[in-house]
This record gives sequence, C-alpha cells and structure tokens, in this order.
Amino acid sequence: MDGHTAAQAVEVARRVEAWGYSALWFPEAVGRDPFAIIAWLAAHTGRLVFATGIANIYARDAVAMRAAKETVGELSGGRFVLGLGVSHAPLVAGLRGHVYGKPVATMHSYLEAIERATFVGPVPAEETPILLGALRPRMLALAAERCAGVVPYNVTPEHTARAREILGREPTLAPEQMVLRETDPVKARGIARRHLAPYLELPNYCNCWKWLGFGDEDFANGGSDRLMDALVAWGNEVAIEARIRAHFDAGADHVGIQALRGDGDRGPDLRLLEALAPALQ
Repeated sequence: MDGHTAAQAVEVARRVEAWGYSALWFPEAVGRDPFAIIAWLAAHTGRLVFATGIANIYARDAVAMRAAKETVGELSGGRFVLGLGVSHAPLVAGLRGHVYGKPVATMHSYLEAIERATFVGPVPAEETPILLGALRPRMLALAAERCAGVVPYNVTPEHTARAREILGREPTLAPEQMVLRETDPVKARGIARRHLAPYLELPNYCNCWKWLGFGDEDFANGGSDRLMDALVAWGNEVAIEARIRAHFDAGADHVGIQALRGDGDRGPDLRLLEALAPALQ
C-alpha cells in the first residue's frame, strides 16, 4: 500500500474485500506505519481482517507494541492479527542502529515483556492473536508454545509440511506465497530474480532454504532456476492455484498470496488477485 494514497488504499482494500479475500497483510520496513494504515482501512471496510506480516519487534518496545495491539484490535472491531518478527540484522543494526540479538531468545523475552506490559485503554472484545514470522524449528516451536501460530515468508509447500509437523494441529499456519502470471520461463524467472535479490543477501532466509535442501550454489548469480521456481509460483491461473492448494494440502490454514507485477511497478497485480478471487471462483 506504500504506492497508494490514503484514498487509493481504501479503494484497493474494498476491492479485496468484495473479491472475497479473508485478510490483507502489511509488512514493515521503511514505508508506512502498518498500525496506522490498518486502523484507517478498518474504518473504511466491514469484514476484511488486517494483519501485520510482520511488525518489527525492534521498532517498538514491548509497552508500545502492547498498546498498538490493543488499540488496533479495538478500533478494528476485532479484525486484526498481530504478526511479529525479529526482522534481519542489516535492517535492525544497519538501518535502525540497534543491536541485533539472538533471534529466538530475543523473541522469547519480547513476548514475555508484552504479557507484562501495562495498558489501561479499551481492549477488544476478544484477544488479538499473535503470529510469529517463524522459519526454522526453534522459532516454530516457540510460536507453538507461546502464540496463536506462525506466518512464514519466502517458503515452499515442503516448508509448510515441516512447519505443521513442528507446530502440531492447533496453531494457525499462514504461509506466504509469491505468485506471478507469466508463462514464459525466462521472463518469469527474470522477474522472480529481481524481486528476490534483496532476500538472497539475508542469512535468515538462506539458512531456511538450506534447511529445505538448497545450497550456496542456489544463492549465487542471482539465484538458481530451482530456487526461483520453488519460491515464486508462476504460470497461468491453473498453475498458480495448484501451488496455493499444495500449501493447504501440506497443512496450511491460510495462504497469503503476494501477486507480483510483471511490469516492474510497485504494488500488487490487482488483475491477478481478481482472477484468483474466492468470490469469483
């Protein structure tokens, strides 16, 4: 939504809602504050659930995060899910100037601090669920113990199956899947490489992909075809829907789709989202 004005963002959210999607996810990096835009859009929609995917725990102390959680949960009428993550060392130490701690231990302490944090304002009728941006076994296990579930990013159906095994039956498993309507393999992989280039520099993702069987050769020279094909579901609507279905078959409760544009412009491919819309199937 960072490429849209406030009014345009409302229009997009209303279209997504009308198409029958259940949730709209918002990242946090160097764009809009996700809590502010979610509160704005919740006030202009009626059913759509909004979620942070993810809110950076280094951007706010636990008291501020508890306040945001309760405030947006109440303002949205309970249509809010708080996705939390440890982000990445370059974005935390380099961009924000903080000390990047050990991910699992830092998240564990942060979750405890949120539970202890004082908040005296109105709260939503039902507790706002917390999902963790978890990739590997220890963070997945922490989420299973302390949170409502997980929202893994840059993953595959195989990861979804492994995550479900670690989580058990109850926690929510909501992986993200990049999708691209492009049937030419050369063009599709070129778009995938341009989009995934920043992620190939981040150890958290590379270590996760190694856990899935990829190696250093898959991260070199812009990424291998095998890695591109695993992370980005490209092709026609039938091929894309098959990949989404594979996540559900592997144990996902919800799949967040990120519709990449082929023209290089910012924002989602709204035509593809419309073509995949649940209400139009």
